[in-house]
Amino acid sequence: MKLDCFKSYDIRGRLGETLDVAIAKRIGAAFADVIGARHVVVGHDARATSPALKAAVIEGLTATGANVSDLGLCGTEEVYFATGHLEADGGIMVTASHNPIDYNGMKLVGPGARPVDPQTELPRIRAVAERGDWSEASTPGTKTLVDTRPAYAERVASLSGDLAGRSFRILANAGNGTAGAAFDAVLDRLGRQGARIDVTRLHFEPDPSFPHGIPNPLLPENRAATAMAVRAQGADLGLAWDGDFDRCFFFDERGDFVDGEYVVALLAEAALAREPGATIVCDPRLVWATTHAIDAGGGRRVLSRTGHAFLKARMREAGAVYGGEMSAHHYFREFFHCDSGMIPWVLVLSLLAASGRPLSAHVAEMRERFPSSGEINFNVPDPGAALEAVEESLGAEAVDADRLDGLSLTFPDWRMNLRASNTEPLLRLNVEARGDRALVERKVAEVSELIRDAAGVAAE
Repeated sequence: MKLDCFKSYDIRGRLGETLDVAIAKRIGAAFADVIGARHVVVGHDARATSPALKAAVIEGLTATGANVSDLGLCGTEEVYFATGHLEADGGIMVTASHNPIDYNGMKLVGPGARPVDPQTELPRIRAVAERGDWSEASTPGTKTLVDTRPAYAERVASLSGDLAGRSFRILANAGNGTAGAAFDAVLDRLGRQGARIDVTRLHFEPDPSFPHGIPNPLLPENRAATAMAVRAQGADLGLAWDGDFDRCFFFDERGDFVDGEYVVALLAEAALAREPGATIVCDPRLVWATTHAIDAGGGRRVLSRTGHAFLKARMREAGAVYGGEMSAHHYFREFFHCDSGMIPWVLVLSLLAASGRPLSAHVAEMRERFPSSGEINFNVPDPGAALEAVEESLGAEAVDADRLDGLSLTFPDWRMNLRASNTEPLLRLNVEARGDRALVERKVAEVSELIRDAAGVAAE
């Protein structure tokens, strides 16, 4: 049996075609068999098919003798936290995050909430699931409903710094996913610590039909509702999450969306305010704003390949306090080196409280110093050929070039990264400059033409 739902880092499949309850049971059993798990944490998102898929995963896990701690309806990071907090052998979150409504999937972690190795463990889990040759126990394992949300909220709130007596107004859009209950738990904990936070809630009830669309604020067309509500409520900060809330997106007090690379820089600044001189890990797509923040905080910058498995591993190697990707995945040492969609807004509140300046002022300064293109996607039949063509044309002029993740070329007044997506058949371009937005536009046009000439395609 061939299982095409296994992807580079996790599991995603079209319902009834590449993923169903029978396959989910196989994956649960294979996971326990390969990891050697005796205790596994599981949870599920708000999609209509998630409870049944989770039940099948649990059936597979318990068939091998593994005991299951079931968190019920929750966010991905709650499974990560509970896996580490309960000292379980692994965790499985049933979620399709921001994928279309006819998809679902799973995110897998091992002991300490570390990623399942995409080069060794994940292929072995797939092989065992396809063959169906896991070892069944004579006595099945047990399932226990567990509530770790109070401990989770306490951990998140513990990173807030001193917000006692501070007042904020927040617009929070949960997108009918699972963020609402976790947000309220964190908010309650911050209130007990003395913070005064007035919240306007938007689309907070989990709804598997997603009446306002699949929650994915990374898409520009999905931002209007949050932006308009921020302006209407006079909020200091707007927040929006994807379906399983492991990604948090920010809007300033004017309702303007904050680009991902500037959020990484803000969180690096906040992390270094808590721990001066610490190490920060970031991906190589857009780095100048983050590098400036790290230098200003006396920190050390370490680059990592894009992708959660690579970045989490690099954080552990480097002893980093924080790691960030411009795609809105943010990782924290105190959170088992995992990504969280709740810790970022808590840290940004701390930064705003300390500075006394609105979020727009912080972001405007970075946008002026380090304007960027945002990510531009190309459908390219041969990414390697396009990369070589760009390097051949521009590489000799660069003051620095590396291939840590695709091709990064640095020039005196601008920089670019061109890389193939890990999950889609796309070539992704990012360009940044020092204080010259017109230069960004010119270089985007120049590199885009090189890509089109090499591959005969147009930008999306």
